[in-house]
Amino acid sequence: MKLVIVGGVAGGASAAARARRLSEDAEILLLERGPEISFANCGMPYYISGEIADRGKLLLVTPARMRERFRVEARTGSSVEAIDPAKKTVRVREVATGREYDESYDKLILAPGAAPLRPPLPGIELPGVFTLRNLQDMDLIHRQLDAAGAKQAVVIGAGFIGLELVEGFTRRGIAVTVVEMQDQVLPPLDPEMTTPLVEHLAAKGVAVLTGETAQSLESSDGGLTVTLKSGRRLAAQTVILAVGVRPESRLALEAGLKVGSRGGICVNDRMQTSDSDIYAVGDAVEVIDFVTERMAQIPLAGPANRQGRIAADQVFGRDSRYRGTQGTSIVRVFERTAAITGASEKSLRLAGREYRKVYVHPANHAGYYPGAQAMSLKLLLDPQSGRVLGAQAVGGAGVDKRIDILAVAIQAKMTVFDLEEMELAYSPQYGSAKDPVNMVGFVAANLLRGDHPQANIEDVSFESAATRPFLLDVRMPSEFASGTIPGAVNVPVDELRERLAEIPKDRRINVFCQVGQRGYIATRILRQKGFDAVNLGGGYKTYQLFAGLKRIAPDRPA
Repeated sequence: MKLVIVGGVAGGASAAARARRLSEDAEILLLERGPEISFANCGMPYYISGEIADRGKLLLVTPARMRERFRVEARTGSSVEAIDPAKKTVRVREVATGREYDESYDKLILAPGAAPLRPPLPGIELPGVFTLRNLQDMDLIHRQLDAAGAKQAVVIGAGFIGLELVEGFTRRGIAVTVVEMQDQVLPPLDPEMTTPLVEHLAAKGVAVLTGETAQSLESSDGGLTVTLKSGRRLAAQTVILAVGVRPESRLALEAGLKVGSRGGICVNDRMQTSDSDIYAVGDAVEVIDFVTERMAQIPLAGPANRQGRIAADQVFGRDSRYRGTQGTSIVRVFERTAAITGASEKSLRLAGREYRKVYVHPANHAGYYPGAQAMSLKLLLDPQSGRVLGAQAVGGAGVDKRIDILAVAIQAKMTVFDLEEMELAYSPQYGSAKDPVNMVGFVAANLLRGDHPQANIEDVSFESAATRPFLLDVRMPSEFASGTIPGAVNVPVDELRERLAEIPKDRRINVFCQVGQRGYIATRILRQKGFDAVNLGGGYKTYQLFAGLKRIAPDRPA
């Protein structure tokens, strides 16, 4: 058996190592266009920022180690130019010499990855304009920042990589403007969940321009000028293009393999392409979204590793299957963390899937223990079964723990009723007796049982006094005075039973407090007294998330 693997990093290197563990007799050849076969691409922004000082730490497996430990021949600087499925050969070009030769295979695994998008903008090839895909790109950016003494940078694209670089540049004392075509940062999240991030970025001095696109780049006395669609001009010495990636599917397309509408290589759950002897893994393939069951392009290291392992299993007769991708992702933005797993509201609407949602705003551990940090946690659920469909969290410490728990819940097809019953580790330094995961389960389960009828903040109309519901703020007067939803009347929950005469019985009552708990108690009181009352999900804190979408973060002059 001769196995040829095209591409290294997460998918290809994992496939090679797994293949050797399954067969000592196979001939295994890994062909990599670049100079390294496996490196920590997720660590590159942190080398640029200076948090990772030793570049060598990013090199995970060298060709020498692959040869010594796994007896895998890894040829770097070897670009595969074509595949001939009929002859079962690949055409290889040596990057350094240009020499070409054919290499035969019995089985072929494609792991070519994805390349950063480079929109056709005037000036995109100018010095100082970069994308970040590999260590060579990282080195160029690092040298540019050191040599040019950059004081200003523009990052085009506010996704995960873009925001990691924004933080890194800011830590180096560089003034950063981030430009994002969509009306929010971190587009995989639902818009309201990004409000705390925009506010935090602004507090760190980062100018955030959403709903904007770059139109051109040009040289200037100070380095570069980026002209936006609005006509605004931004000065910079360094410009980063972080607007997304496209799958490297040219080889597959030219070889006649099936490629999907998104450009990704089509594979089945065995990672097998339309040619039974060719497999494909990693960022180049289309996958099934685990929740919506729609085709998706989700470039993540964890799924790529698993796919590489599954492809190797299949080559050597083990019937492993890929379940689909949840898109579990996390990013640090200075002192804030944002994370997502499973479906978002946007993806569920696109899929035509029914759902309900709840918000909670707990602390990461017991509030009486010093250092508790707040988070906002959003859960999406199936309205019939209660199955957990997706979750998002933004806050400080503890966001990663809760998203990981909810990622497992989604993978196990658990329901919100299961979340109520979860027994999680508790000590005041680490959590609460009722963990945030339990709390979001309680709220969602009460919603489905009918104990907690709820209205969504964004669905409440404040336009007409004749048609809008009666807004009842049940917080303390001091809280009410510091800010409330326009038009709300204040009756603290502890006075509600004695002041029921002030509440109209001929209108829907929308009750809210700060985060939802007192609103729930007030809703229970009112409904048992004959009022048509519902709680506004997530309370005033959730209202602030939506209201924050309408605010423009402060930015610096061009």
